[in-house]
Amino acid sequence: MVTPAPPLLLTQTEHVYRRLRTDILNGRITPGARIRMNEITGEHDVSLGAVREALSRLAAEHMVVAAAQRGYTVAILSSDELNDLTHTRIELEQICLRASIENGDTDWEATLISALYRLQRLSEVEPSDHSRMSEKWSKAHSEFHYALVAGCTSAWMHRFRASLYLQAERYRHLSVPLRTADRDVTGEHQALCDAALTRNAAAACELMREHLLKTTEILLDSPLLLQPTPQAPEYAQTMELTAG
Repeated sequence: MVTPAPPLLLTQTEHVYRRLRTDILNGRITPGARIRMNEITGEHDVSLGAVREALSRLAAEHMVVAAAQRGYTVAILSSDELNDLTHTRIELEQICLRASIENGDTDWEATLISALYRLQRLSEVEPSDHSRMSEKWSKAHSEFHYALVAGCTSAWMHRFRASLYLQAERYRHLSVPLRTADRDVTGEHQALCDAALTRNAAAACELMREHLLKTTEILLDSPLLLQPTPQAPEYAQTMELTAG
């Protein structure tokens, strides 16, 4: 009889980092909200040093912003940033997708089919709260989109893509309550998978462009993105703090 492996024990820093990252992504901690470190230490029973280290990691990912004498706040969401992010993502996703379709083998095909199957078996929203995205669906969604581009052999492309995907997650979670019956997300994913498997790179790239733009258009048509774009000096200051 094989003894099951013991559960992975997270460090205090990793625990706080994962919890805060999840809460920021799903909107439990709202854009612009101040992060109160003393409250986090008490809530999670961790040291202040662990909280500072977790916030430094989140600042490096541009999930939070550090300001002198003010601590950390959750990064603002704005229409300007969303437009910039979406069009940059489209370019990069298409580069990765073309390379993946060209290089992907039968194992890549099997992984992609399996990822789509798992995604289609899950509900996009939480059963108890249809205004919130299901964390299981979100994970499966990430795995499907990665499976599409997994045949790309450039490690740097994957790093850049992962960073942009993470930023887009905050906007995608925000869009969930705004969804209408007119959008067939399941059908969009199926079409992307079919185009990739038939090695139709041109069709797959166009479908990816349309897929990413639809979420952006839903948000831009809503009143949720009225905040101003973050100022450049604050961003530069954040980079200096996190780099040190």
